[in-house]
Amino acid sequence: MPKMLTFAVPKGRILDEALPVMARAGVVPDSAFHDKSNRSLSFATTSDHMRLIRVRAFDVATFVAHGAAQIGIVGSDVIEEFDYADLYAPVDLAIGHCRLSVAEPAEHASGADGASHLRVATKYPNITRRHFEAQGIQAECVKLNGAMELAPSLGLSGRIVDLVSTGATLKQNGLVETSRIMDISARLIVNRAALKTDARVAALVEAFRSNAQTSGAA
Repeated sequence: MPKMLTFAVPKGRILDEALPVMARAGVVPDSAFHDKSNRSLSFATTSDHMRLIRVRAFDVATFVAHGAAQIGIVGSDVIEEFDYADLYAPVDLAIGHCRLSVAEPAEHASGADGASHLRVATKYPNITRRHFEAQGIQAECVKLNGAMELAPSLGLSGRIVDLVSTGATLKQNGLVETSRIMDISARLIVNRAALKTDARVAALVEAFRSNAQTSGAA
């Protein structure tokens, strides 16, 4: 009996867009997955040898990198933040588009403006430090997991680094986008060892890749 494959998907913004892409590649959760009252984290699929786990986006990368899940879907922001050596992202799924940007209060937006040290609120400390180091600036990162837009008005930081889609949330909180760090999209990720040793993982990668190419051509 072959080992059960574990496919990790993220809670939140990407999941609704990911489900149709997964279905076209043959990854279909059972009905319990769609039950809003169901608090389970692990679900059966229409395939006897595969289960889904639904976890936080940052945890998707950790489960896959350490081999607890063999394959998954996550934003390229998460891949870049953790930079796990055992993680491979072979397919851009062309969904979940947004950007990671620096923002600050509109009344004194000036970019870095010659500063050598900045305090920045973010849940992406590694990306943030690298971004500012490239400009010769030391970034002191205050780690927050949400409500980032409150940090400048409450004196916690002068700037934030966060995901931006339309910019409406920034505007409502008196912030403006001052620089774009990277564009984001959802990627298929796999554990490198599993890709080499399990033909089912390789087959799934090809199914997703073919689907992505077909969607792009359309």
